[in-house]
Amino acid sequence: MKVLKFGGSSVASPENISRIKNILSSYNDKIILVVSAFGGVTDELLKAGDLAADQDNSYKSTFQEIENRHLDTIKKLIPITNQSRVLSKVKSELNVLETLLEGAFFIGEITPKLSDKIVSFGELLSSYIISEFFVSEGLDCSYKDSRELIKTHKIGGKNTVNFKETNSNCSNYFKNAKAKIIVCPGFIASSANEDITTLGRGGSDYTAAIYAAAVDADILEIWTDVSGMYTANPKMVKQAKAIPHISYEEAMELSHFGAKVLYPPTIQPVLAKGISINIKNTFQPEEPGTLITKSKNEKGKTVRGISHIGNMALLSLEGPGMVGIPGISKRFFEVLSQADISVVLITQASSEHSICVGISADDVEKSVEVVNEAFAYEMERGRIKPVHPEENLAIVALVGDNMKSHQGLSGKMFSTLGKNNVNIRVIAQGASERNISCVINEKDVKKGLNALHEEFFEENIKQLNLFVMGVGNVGAKFLNQIKLQNKYLKKNLKLKLRVIGISNSRNMYFDEKGIDLNSWSDQLATGEKANKESFIKKVNEMNYRNSIFVDNTASHEIAETYSAFLSNSISVVTCNKIACSSEYGNYAHLKSLARTYNAPFLFETNVGAGLPIIDTLKNLIASGDKILKIQAVLSGSLNFVFNNFNDTTTFHDIVKQAQEEGYTEPDPKIDLSGIDVMRKILILARESGHVLEIEDIKNKPFLPKESLETNNNEDFFKSLIKYEDDFQKMFGDAKKNNSKLKYVAKFENGEASVGLEQIPKGHDFYNLEESDNIVLFYTERYPNLPMIIKGAGAGADVTASGIFADIIRIGNF
Repeated sequence: MKVLKFGGSSVASPENISRIKNILSSYNDKIILVVSAFGGVTDELLKAGDLAADQDNSYKSTFQEIENRHLDTIKKLIPITNQSRVLSKVKSELNVLETLLEGAFFIGEITPKLSDKIVSFGELLSSYIISEFFVSEGLDCSYKDSRELIKTHKIGGKNTVNFKETNSNCSNYFKNAKAKIIVCPGFIASSANEDITTLGRGGSDYTAAIYAAAVDADILEIWTDVSGMYTANPKMVKQAKAIPHISYEEAMELSHFGAKVLYPPTIQPVLAKGISINIKNTFQPEEPGTLITKSKNEKGKTVRGISHIGNMALLSLEGPGMVGIPGISKRFFEVLSQADISVVLITQASSEHSICVGISADDVEKSVEVVNEAFAYEMERGRIKPVHPEENLAIVALVGDNMKSHQGLSGKMFSTLGKNNVNIRVIAQGASERNISCVINEKDVKKGLNALHEEFFEENIKQLNLFVMGVGNVGAKFLNQIKLQNKYLKKNLKLKLRVIGISNSRNMYFDEKGIDLNSWSDQLATGEKANKESFIKKVNEMNYRNSIFVDNTASHEIAETYSAFLSNSISVVTCNKIACSSEYGNYAHLKSLARTYNAPFLFETNVGAGLPIIDTLKNLIASGDKILKIQAVLSGSLNFVFNNFNDTTTFHDIVKQAQEEGYTEPDPKIDLSGIDVMRKILILARESGHVLEIEDIKNKPFLPKESLETNNNEDFFKSLIKYEDDFQKMFGDAKKNNSKLKYVAKFENGEASVGLEQIPKGHDFYNLEESDNIVLFYTERYPNLPMIIKGAGAGADVTASGIFADIIRIGNF
């Protein structure tokens, strides 16, 4: 004999009930079929009862919805020739329900006994309708009311199953039942004096387990809307996977810590009998689901699942008067128990100075009241502090049989949460060492679950969640590079890059599942109006693990937002030089935030586009070397200009070409004024450990004052034509000296300068071609022959690749 239970989602519609009939057709065994109320009906019954007790007439419309739903289901499932009898029976039961609700309305209250009666109609009606449908379809089926089989009695004020009487009733009835399929309502039972009682929310699972244990069933199958117990809640963790095989103890831990697919008491009746439980999916019956047995988990896996309980609060009892005083803990837990408050988690300081418990947030007000009353004497004398709860919390737990004595799991768990700025309020570990639990802020649950799942279950594939500001020339190249490289990264570097948000100056667009990089521009066009504050708010609200903000702009306003991201443990990657070349205090503050919140702040492209200049400098310093001198050509745009400018061209035409080919900023003055190079050498000086401001850098401009003071590009280019003779003279002087013009940045002895210089033959800068950059690092280890870094220093592709490289660095941290 097999016991099958179908939950509310499985019987939520006539179509779903038809699925159950198809599933049953594949069984040859005798079946006890336990069903829940139609999906959502239990909540509607409770709502109707509450409205009636509040003497709110709208309970009638709620009742009408319940009635219509059941009658409509009959009409859709059962042939017209058989409907009359079934409709009559169901209508009769609904009349009783209506009378009960009217009674609650007239007296203006609802007792626990009356509530049980009202809510029992969900399972009573669904099971009767389903059994009649099976009969009409020709199945060998009968109906049995669970109230006649499952008996309860009061223990501690609660309805508890009387297993001796229940087992006897079930054994006698099912042994002699003739039908192949016996349909029974879940959730409901009756007391010794025949009053209707219930087994608690989720009690249909419990009903099925009671039957399975009573008849020594071959297996208990729980059919629901997911394919078993998952490694984490699949609604929060998209990468969660069904667990093929799990032990009773692991399943109990997971169900206790919020795995709603299984009602926690369900396992208890079948555990002693060694009856396996299989969690199956009504909508994907071919899936194997999760098998729950006595055996330990396979392949020695440590963590089997990650679960959580939301809507939690912490209640702390603390004070100097607790130290060494026997009975304090007993009184604390006793007063909570007497108030019918369930304690989910307990932790106590070894100093005995405090006891902290986790309770449902719904019980906070009552808990504070009863505890403060119980310890009023000690509180008046200052021995114990008044209780102040902490709310908006959740418990996250790692579960697994093989976690016992396995070194490093706790450290791995807490380190993973810490890296993602998830603050841990309380830690607890069961004596069985089968779970490690911690209390965190409820807003961090999704991020915490995903981070832990990635760490323990995702084969070391790390997902980076990107928020990209600026999708112009560089930004577009960057997004295309991600699209082309994602498969390579996943296969070879175990990294997955997902772009969740993008923005330009007009629109911004977000997609939590990841923006399609084949059509991102179309999606952005449909987005909401761009707003810096809204963008920051949205990123922080999403609260994703491994989040990275990518700035591809040259905007002062965007550079000012970095602290808002770093202080929320969101890494920042930028090609925007403004932040790192701003006041030293701001630069130092951003670096400090990055360290404090473990959020990398990378800006390699600030100096040499895709060249590893800053990274090399960091490595030199980290290894104990000291920078003595830096000489560099750091402007790919200026190098392009002076490599192509000669006596057969005009300076105006070459600068225009550089702008059109993307070598210069949209405003070429930024490059030609030297400010861009000043920012770069300033950043290198600061990264070398020196405190320097932009004003400290000597700049020898080569542009006429009139050109520098123009207000727009049109006037600027006109001024270049006007001073063409001056530019030709500069070129001619260098040619006479057998030299080339290069715009050079220098740093030595704490001083920096930039300016146009004549570079003679034989110098490392002389043969620098096109837009290449070059940096010479003279250090204590390289005092005479410098370390040289050379390569393309301008262009959207190489800048995008530099940003990409910084993101890979973060992924490998």
